Amino acid sequence: MSNEILVNITPQETRVAILEQGVTQELHIERTSGRGIVGNIYNGRVSRVLPGMQSAFVDIGLDRAAFLHVADIKTSSQEGEITKPIEKLLYEGNSILVQVIKDAIGTKGARLSTQISLAGRLLVYLPQESHIGISQRIEDDSEREMLREKLQQILPVDEKGGYIIRTMAETANGSDLRSDLEYLHKLWHDIQQQSMDITAPILLYQDLDLSHRVLRDYVKEDTSRILVDSRENYQKLVKFAQSYMTYIADRINLYTGDRPLFDLYGVEEEIDKSLARRVNLKSGGYLIIDQTEALTTMDVNTGGFVGVRNFDDTIFKTNLEAAQVIARQLRLRNLGGIIIIDFIDMDSEEHKNAVLAEFNKAY
Repeated sequence: MSNEILVNITPQETRVAILEQGVTQELHIERTSGRGIVGNIYNGRVSRVLPGMQSAFVDIGLDRAAFLHVADIKTSSQEGEITKPIEKLLYEGNSILVQVIKDAIGTKGARLSTQISLAGRLLVYLPQESHIGISQRIEDDSEREMLREKLQQILPVDEKGGYIIRTMAETANGSDLRSDLEYLHKLWHDIQQQSMDITAPILLYQDLDLSHRVLRDYVKEDTSRILVDSRENYQKLVKFAQSYMTYIADRINLYTGDRPLFDLYGVEEEIDKSLARRVNLKSGGYLIIDQTEALTTMDVNTGGFVGVRNFDDTIFKTNLEAAQVIARQLRLRNLGGIIIIDFIDMDSEEHKNAVLAEFNKAY
């Protein structure tokens, strides 16, 4: 199914909408003042070791020290071997290469790991690992094995790192994989070099901003075009594409219309809906979405939909439509954690299985 990507850029934030058949399926927002640091790599300095908590505070140059638990420390121990206590692994003043795996929340500092991962378009590079993993979204066993062999054929003889083959690599050829491989190796080499040359604490690597991550992570083979409403950023994206993914450079277009881009494609309306507690279904039914700190509930109701045949058929059609809308709402609202969906009760096992299949397909 073909899709379009809209990139709306203002001094305060960048917003990205992914449309399929003209309908907004995903929405991503990154605020300039509140950009997260997940994925950033720092040369940090251990400021305090806490044996009782098996944790350490690490100064990475921010206002608040970051947090490192012993479980997030990569060691050379064999699998199954008992991990050493943190006081045997770290000491105060110790310089350590770390990556942020969770942003700071409230009074808690960012959470760190010494397990480094670098994302390319087709591959994720794991310098301290030695295995090759494959995205679970690539389900065909023969295709998975073919991709594994294709990567192994281009790996250097002395290769010691590990990789995850991303979904984007499903249709990639050996040349594409080699380009991604070389880019990631150079990136890792530069990070290592900086960590030796620059005194801690210091930022060594920052992930791409949202507008560039769009090209790396969201553009697919069936993406028809990427519309950008900022001339400056349009030029940056074209330059980035020409360097790393030449085949999509001509799909990037500058939007110069008078009407705001998100208004023209109805995205603003979808944003308003995604903030509402009630979401109406086309049939006349509706969803009630409630969020708490612990979980999110979604309740399906028939509302004004009375159907044309019988009550069971009305319920089935309402649940079927709700399954599609719920899947889209989960993406639009970026919901995770515990989610409880209360579909209307159905007696027919066939109907239950059909609704579940529709939800899995839509999600």
